This record gives sequence, C-alpha cells and structure tokens, in this order.
Amino acid sequence: MLEQGTISIHTENIFPIIKKSLYSDHQIFLRELVSNAVDAIQKLKMVSRAGDYAGDIGEPEIEIAIDKDDKTLSISDNGIGMSADEVKKYINQVAFSSAEEFIHKYEGKSDQPIIGHFGLGFYSSFMVAQKVEIDTLSYQEGAQAVHWSCDGSPAFTLEESSRTSRGTTIILSLQGEEEEFLESARIKNLVKTYCDFLPVPIKLDGEVINKQKAPWRESPSNLTQEDYLEFYRYLYPFQEEPLLWVHLNTDYPFIINGILYFPKMRPDVDVTKGQIKLFCNQVFVSDNCEEIIPQFLMPMRGVIDSTDIPLNVSRSALQGDRTVRRIGDYIAKKVGDRLKELFRDNREQYISAWKDLGTFVKFGVLNDEKFKKQIEDIIVFRTTAKLTEKVAAETPVVEVQSSDGDAWQDVTPSPSSDSAPSAPYTTLKEYLERNKERNENRVFYSTDEPTQSTYIELHKNQGLEVLFMDSFIDTHFINFLEREYQDVKFTRVDSDLDNTLLEQDKDKEIVDPKTNKTRSETIKELFEKSLNKPKLNIRTEALKSDDPQGTPPAIVLLPEILRRMREMNAMMQQQSVDFPEDHVLLVNTAHPLIQNLVNINQGSIIQGDGQSPTDQLVNLICQHVYDLALMSQKGFDAEGMKSFVERSNEVLTKLTEQASK
Repeated sequence: MLEQGTISIHTENIFPIIKKSLYSDHQIFLRELVSNAVDAIQKLKMVSRAGDYAGDIGEPEIEIAIDKDDKTLSISDNGIGMSADEVKKYINQVAFSSAEEFIHKYEGKSDQPIIGHFGLGFYSSFMVAQKVEIDTLSYQEGAQAVHWSCDGSPAFTLEESSRTSRGTTIILSLQGEEEEFLESARIKNLVKTYCDFLPVPIKLDGEVINKQKAPWRESPSNLTQEDYLEFYRYLYPFQEEPLLWVHLNTDYPFIINGILYFPKMRPDVDVTKGQIKLFCNQVFVSDNCEEIIPQFLMPMRGVIDSTDIPLNVSRSALQGDRTVRRIGDYIAKKVGDRLKELFRDNREQYISAWKDLGTFVKFGVLNDEKFKKQIEDIIVFRTTAKLTEKVAAETPVVEVQSSDGDAWQDVTPSPSSDSAPSAPYTTLKEYLERNKERNENRVFYSTDEPTQSTYIELHKNQGLEVLFMDSFIDTHFINFLEREYQDVKFTRVDSDLDNTLLEQDKDKEIVDPKTNKTRSETIKELFEKSLNKPKLNIRTEALKSDDPQGTPPAIVLLPEILRRMREMNAMMQQQSVDFPEDHVLLVNTAHPLIQNLVNINQGSIIQGDGQSPTDQLVNLICQHVYDLALMSQKGFDAEGMKSFVERSNEVLTKLTEQASK
C-alpha cells in the first residue's frame, strides 16, 4: 500500500454536505464525472501539442459500464491519467482545482476548452455511491498505475494498481436507493440531457450514445440552412419551423457562443418562461436563462454557451452580476441589429415574421431604452393604405454573427418573386410623411378591426389611412408613441369623426315653417324622445358618401380622453372596462332610413291616447337604429340581447302590417 490517510478538507466532514446540499438533483453526478473525463482527454491533447508527450494519443472515447450484479457504475476515459502524487493533490486536497492550474500552465497552447467549472466535480459521486474507487495510469513515461478508494468518510487508501492502459476509471458502488442508475435507459437519457454535445464519443455497451457535434461551436460558414433547422427540430421536436435565428460567436469582452431562434408563437406557449438552454463548454447546465436573457426576449429558444456566467450562485446574485447584465445587453443589441438589417435588406421577410415578433419587440421598446433607440424606426403597423409590399415565402432566415469584425451575414436564399400579397405594413414615420398634406401630424388608428369595421370603412372611403394597433400591448404602446411624438395627435376611429368625413353645408338646411325646425333638429328631437337617455349625447350629421345607403344610419362615438380615463381607471383597479353611459350617438342625416323616418313621423296622426301606431313605429325604429349602432361597440348581455330580439320582431311586425294595408 502506497498510503493510507485522511482527505485534506476544510470542514470536519464534507460528505454529508455533498450528499444533501451540493446539488439539488443527484443525477448531476454523471454530468460531473463525464465532464472530468472529457477534461482528461483534452488535457492529453494539450500536452501532446505542447511537445510534452510523444506517444500516440489514439482515438478519444469515454466508456460507461454497468454491473448489475456488483451494483457498480463505471466511467472510463483514455485521457491524461494521474500519478500517485496527482491523486494526492487533486483528489485528497478538495480545495484545489486541477483544471484551473492546468489551464494556467498551458495557456495559449490550445483552443480546446477545459470544463472544470462546476465546483467539487468528482466529489458529487458521493451523492449516489457508498464507495468510490479510482483506477488510473498517468501519461508520463514510466508511471505507476494507482488505485484510490474511499467509503464516504474522510479516510482513504491509495495503492499500486495493475492497470496497463493510460487513462482513468471511476467505479461507483451505488447506494441502495440509487440503483436506478444501473438501468441503461436511465444512463442514456442522462447522457442525452447533459453530455450530448461533448466532443468525445461516449459509449455504453459499445454503442455511441451522444451526438458530439455542437452546432453553436461551429463556424457559421460550415453550417447550412438545413443544419440550423435540424438543430432546432432536435431541441424542440414537433414544433413549427422557426421564423429566423441568430448565431452568436464572440470572445470579447466575454466569451459567448450560441444559436437563438425566434419561434412561431402558439396559444399554448407560456412566453413568460424562458426556453433557452444554458451550456458551459458544451455541458448542459439549465433549461432556461431567465436571469440572463432580457425579459422581452423570453420567447426566444435555442442555446447559449458561456464560461463567463457564474453557475454556482443564487438567482439574485446571478441577476446582479455585472457580466451577466452585459451579456444580456449584448444579446439584445445583436437581436436589434439583426432586425434592422432584415428590415433594410428583406422587408418582405421582416413583415412576414412581424405578427409573431411584434408584441415582443414593442415590449422591449417599452422596457429597454437601448433597444428602443436601436429599433424604434422599424416598428411597423398594418395599414389600410394600398401599398405594393408582399409577404415573403415561409422561408426562415439564417442570421449569423461573424467573428471577423463582428459583422453580420445573411446566408438565406432570397424569397421567390411570386410571393403572395398580404395586408401592407408601414412605419409611423412613413405614415406621417405619406399623409402630411391631407392630415398633417394626425394618426387615425383602430384597436379592433371586426368591431370597428364600420368606422374604418368611413375613413377609407374618404381617403383617410388607418393604422391597426390591435395587439394587447398596444394600449400601452399608443401612450409611448404619444410621448415620443408629442406634436402628433392619435385618434381612434370611433372616438370622433374628422371633418373630412362630414358634409359641411348644415347652415343651408331648410327650416320647416310648421315646426320652425331644421330637419337635423327634428331628427335629434325624435331620437332624444324615443331613447330617453339623459346622459346620451345625440348629434346629427350627414356622413359624406357617394352612396348614402352604404353608410351606417347611426354610429356610437366614445370621446378619446374620456375613454382613456376609463380604461386607465379600470386597469388600476384591475377591473374590466364598462361601456360608458355618457357616449355620443351620431345620427347620419344623409342615410335614406333616417330621411324616411322623418317622413313617416310627419305623416303621423295623433289619436286619443296621444300616440298613433306610426309614432310607436318611429320610436321602435329609433331604438333599433341605436341598438345597431351599439352592436358595433359592445356585445349585449343576455337581457340586452333578449330585448333587442323582441324589439326587432316588433319592428318587423309593424312594418309588415303597414305594407299589407
């Protein structure tokens, strides 16, 4: 026996701490041991390239072996191995980090990474094993193989071994409650989860069980569009193809590699939870990067690999780490840069992706000043203007960041020229420039196309362009736009009507000598009497149109300021927005229905009870016109719908009675 002694540690007994507190999941031990095995192989390559080893390093591999009879799990590598002195130093003295010392010695002599980044590493094996053995032979000429053993107490034994092959084998005698790790399927699953992209073949029962190639560590010029798509399908099976992606690759002022994808949004996707996988030197660490990625980029998917992200710290410490914040800013900037380039060089593709990206881009603008400055000029809105844009074919864009000068490259084939046309999109600056002669510094917008379709058509028919701001975030985003464009007035299509939409010859109306009232005054009086709603403001206007029958007989308007105050109050109180009683009913005096209504009213004959059948019909029609106008603004509740149906039936009955006389 070479030595028998006590492990040099800085607590009386570190093993209970390891077993209970080192990691939240015991399965992490396999990641640690396989990572160490890869380190050993990379170290051998480094000393060989440095000229300190002249032998044949052979084909690197890691072999995992299961012995169900002995209840042991073994991890073997053909890497650098250890001498007796190295075992004493690197295994018995827990406070040392062999990887850290090794990197310092061979700094600059290889581009091969050393994983040694996970803390105690080897000692995580005591989370699942009642005894751990090391059988190892150093690469050094004339080295003696040694065997180390420890039963989970500070006591250990170190003796000579008969091993003849260079490398190291770790043998774990598993605890009774950890025998799940004797199942091949369990080991394969763990290797796929944590070690799939390590650059060394990992074998189980002679079968290689890891992919080895990490696409994010490849040069973008070596990857095809199908490579990017295939990697996405592997990470997120059964998902639609991504919209676009960004390949990150930089080593200053921090090291970060990765491929980030913008996916198509689905209703069942929780966009508040990150789905970007965090790796360190190709070893899987976490399923999300919520503390690293800016919140507005949470919907992105893919991989980030960095050795500059502290792993064994609390979430709050990670959020406060300066390097982590800089990495988050860097990612946001690169995403912004790519969006700008895509907008400039392939606007069709940009617009095609906007319906999925738009909400999150706007969220970023509202919450990140730097990002706002980057992309504020490329925020687009769907518009009623007849522009010539087309939507690009559904072809994802390959976006890569080159290591040469930090320049961006686009290696996506151009979309076909026969792309299908779609609703056009425009920036706000383009809208203002296009409309400065007709309605300078005024923006008409819609928040709900189906509900507000009547109002939109009124504007379109008079050549007024309308922007659609109909995503859930646009209520806040309109306020942001008003702060940014303080000289611009934003008007929702149903808040008031521009003079362009109204006939301006009201003063020329003829006064009826019998009543001493104009037709407009008569119409207003009819509706006030029939509806009997003191808070309802009734206006009479003639809507401009070449086809009066094609315009609505009446519309409901919600004054902009009052509506916003109600919406803000409801939001602060976390309540739904009730429809206000003090709204405007604009009656279209040019509509044939309204004109006929006046004529019917003038022909009514007063009976004994003070109201003729004609008066009743006029009242019902006024109420029905009001109901139809309300339906463009709000849905009826059960009682309201019941009343509407009853009134509709009554109107039709009376009309058919008159027609049959």
